[in-house]
Amino acid sequence: MSEESLPPGDGPDALPEYAERVLEVAELIPPGRVMTYGDVAEWLEEGGPRQVGRVMALYGGAVPWWRVVRADGVLLPGHELRALDHYRVEGTPLKEASRAAEGHLPRLDMKRARWDGGGRAEGHT
Repeated sequence: MSEESLPPGDGPDALPEYAERVLEVAELIPPGRVMTYGDVAEWLEEGGPRQVGRVMALYGGAVPWWRVVRADGVLLPGHELRALDHYRVEGTPLKEASRAAEGHLPRLDMKRARWDGGGRAEGHT
């Protein structure tokens, strides 16, 4: 399977099984914490960061999408302000931007915000 392809679903409105699994992991991430695209793929033991990113881009609107992030902590381009609102409400650790940073937007403090899955949730397959 290529990095950009997703397995087909069971019907015209069905989510691909991999997408369902990615979205389930996104829903497990506690408020104030994040996982990277690669972390989610590693948790699932399938796919990679690009596949997870593609799932989130296509189907992530119904889950806490702001909790699945880039490994460098840079806020999702085009969604920075919406994500930042969620991070501030949830108390997600941030690093304030330097004056040289584009748009002076903070980054996620990945050392403090990253969630390891808490030893994996019960019922994980």
